[in-house]
Parts: sequence; C-alpha cells; structure tokens
Amino acid sequence: MKSTPLIELKHAGRTYAHGGGAVHALRDINLQLYAAQSWAILGASGSGKSTLLNILGCLDRLDTGVYKLQGTDITHMDDAALSEVRLRTFGFIFQSFNLLPQLNVLENIELPLFYMHTEARAARQRAEELAHTVGLYERRTHRPTELSGGQQQRVAIARALANDPAIILADEPTGNLDTRTSVQIMELLMQQLDLGKTLVMVTHDHALGQTCSHRIGLRDGAIIEELYA
Repeated sequence: MKSTPLIELKHAGRTYAHGGGAVHALRDINLQLYAAQSWAILGASGSGKSTLLNILGCLDRLDTGVYKLQGTDITHMDDAALSEVRLRTFGFIFQSFNLLPQLNVLENIELPLFYMHTEARAARQRAEELAHTVGLYERRTHRPTELSGGQQQRVAIARALANDPAIILADEPTGNLDTRTSVQIMELLMQQLDLGKTLVMVTHDHALGQTCSHRIGLRDGAIIEELYA
C-alpha cells in the first residue's frame, strides 16, 4: 500500500490580472510529492516555476484545484492557520539569501525558532549545531557582509533547516554562486534526503536539475514533461 503523499496538487491553477487581461501562471497542474524525494522544476523565465514554488510553500493560493498537504486539504485554510502550517512544515532558501544584515550567523539561523517561540537556550543550541553542519561554526558571530556568497547561502540553508522542516523549497539556490561553491551547496541539500526530507528546487539550469530524482518541465504554466532518474 502506497503511503500518503506529502504534497498533492489536483488540477491546480493560478491566474493573475494583468493590464486589463489575465495571465494564466499555472494551468491544470497535477503532482504528488513523497518523503525523501528531490524535485527540480525547470523552465524558461515566465514559465510558472516561481508561482508553483510559492503555491507549494503556501506563500500564494490556488484559484482552481485542490492542494493537500500530508493528507489534509488546505486549499481554503485561513491565513492564520496557513501561516502556522508554513512555519512548521517548510524551509525556504532564496537565490538572494534574504539574510538580515544586522544579525550575525547564529542569530539569522535562529529566526524561524524565534517565531515558533522556542526557548532561547534551545534555539541557540540548535543554531550552533546547524552552524557546525554547514561548516560555519568558526564564523558564527560574523554578519552577512563579512561572508562570501557561498557562506551566506550556507547560512540560508541552516536557517531553512532550523525548524526541522519536512519539505525544503529552494528558488535558484546556486544562481549567484560559482561552480565549485554550487556543487558544495547541492551536496549539503542532497544530504537532507537521507534524513527523510523532501527537496523541491526551481532552476533554469538543466545540468543542476539532473541531480534531482524527479524533474518537471514547465511552459506557459503547464507541465510539458515529467522525468524520473
């Protein structure tokens, strides 16, 4: 008997008003994502990649279709409940890192735990453990401006893991990095699969997409191909 998908989209659609008309950002998307899978969402600019990632991460809502998360229909969940789901289920990694410049490495890692009202000592211990994991413990008191791009992305990964998410969502996680650093970042992300986490990554880089066990291609908001390793 097959397990319940972590994420299931059925006939999912998202339309935006634009210039007096409508842009169909997503059209009839059907997906099932399971634990310990890695997914690459591929496509040209404007294909719907970021919209799909935002829908998966509960940062945006569907106009049509159904979204089930861990077997629960969250399509029409209110904003407060959806915010709680987002905080406890997902870890987000952005191309631009989105670190707070006034905070040091440990403080940036701790941010999700602050919003979860984690006790301060436990939050600091978790942040120190993750700083070790991403190889930045020696730089734990440095601020983002004192770090290289690769080091900043490592902090962003540690922050995304702080709440022990079931699902990691990454938007062009190596887009601003050199090849060697990109390989190191992907190795860090792929290690999370061994812990049972699911990785969903948006990328325009087909070579990078090949590192994932599942790949979907988008064009004009629709899935044009779905591949498995």
